[in-house]
Amino acid sequence: MIETDICIIGAGPVGLFAVFEAGLLKMRCHLIDALPQIGGQLSEIYPHKPIYDIPGYPTITAQELIDNQLKQIEPFHPSFTLGERVDQLHKQEDGSYIVISAEGTQIHCQVVVIAGGLGCFEPRKPEIENLLQFEGKNVHYMVKNPEQFRDQQIVIAGGGDSALDWTLYLSEIASKVTLVHRNESFRGAPDTAEKIYHLAQQGKINLLLGHQLKSLQGNGSLQEIILQDKEKKELLVKSDHFIPLYGLSPKLGPIADWNLSIDKNAIEVNTQDYSTTIERIYAIGDINTYPGKLKLILCGYHEAALMVQSAFKYVYPEQKLSFKYTTVNGVNAF
Repeated sequence: MIETDICIIGAGPVGLFAVFEAGLLKMRCHLIDALPQIGGQLSEIYPHKPIYDIPGYPTITAQELIDNQLKQIEPFHPSFTLGERVDQLHKQEDGSYIVISAEGTQIHCQVVVIAGGLGCFEPRKPEIENLLQFEGKNVHYMVKNPEQFRDQQIVIAGGGDSALDWTLYLSEIASKVTLVHRNESFRGAPDTAEKIYHLAQQGKINLLLGHQLKSLQGNGSLQEIILQDKEKKELLVKSDHFIPLYGLSPKLGPIADWNLSIDKNAIEVNTQDYSTTIERIYAIGDINTYPGKLKLILCGYHEAALMVQSAFKYVYPEQKLSFKYTTVNGVNAF
């Protein structure tokens, strides 16, 4: 049995920052994640993707952010259980909880914090002929190692931030990048979209708006992709790799059976402290929902900071919490 003050479900950036904020208040944390490594979706899906909205960093890759956060929480010695999905939650007579993984690992804690991002997820796949034939070889639903695309011809499909960001990044690596989107405008950040249009005007990428994917073609490995425009005219694009980036289909998994208040696969919380409808259970980051919710990492950081202030009363019920600034006291003073 692992003993801790706070059990954090999810070892992504928001869960890691919760460790830091809890450590300032001398609360111990144990993190459990179904993924085999620390970093959540940032490390699993797009470790090399640049992030532009982290305060103090004009740009930082997803994995660099995780590495920096791990250094930040080193003084608080968190413990981890990786590669195990949380399966059960049992409330004890004293109000504490025992969290049990599918593999049987048991964690006893005073507070449970759900920071599971999108929860259990799988990529949304396009409806296109011969897709299964090339999966695992030339079709990629995430970019883990951009170097595998060096000097290759690639086609990226999608109109959101991920498709735009990877088009920008891989345009410097691949021999040719084609971005295909079925609509005439993008859903992603306007600033990034402007950069995409600029690259297309310069001839550095091939931009095909208003086109639908029809089929993948090749003998053993991908050779070309057939598209259709609005007039149903076919267009053939040579390609070594196909990267459809249509987002993820989130699933809460066993968390959906914990009698929490759920709205569209997200956990409803009180914005005063990001508590759920069940005492001692909190939800922070992309997995929660409330009026005005923005699914941004920096918003998750804010939620983590307020959450630990509330959780303190369950870990130290006899103590009065006094707020301190790290700029005055330093980390070691807490």
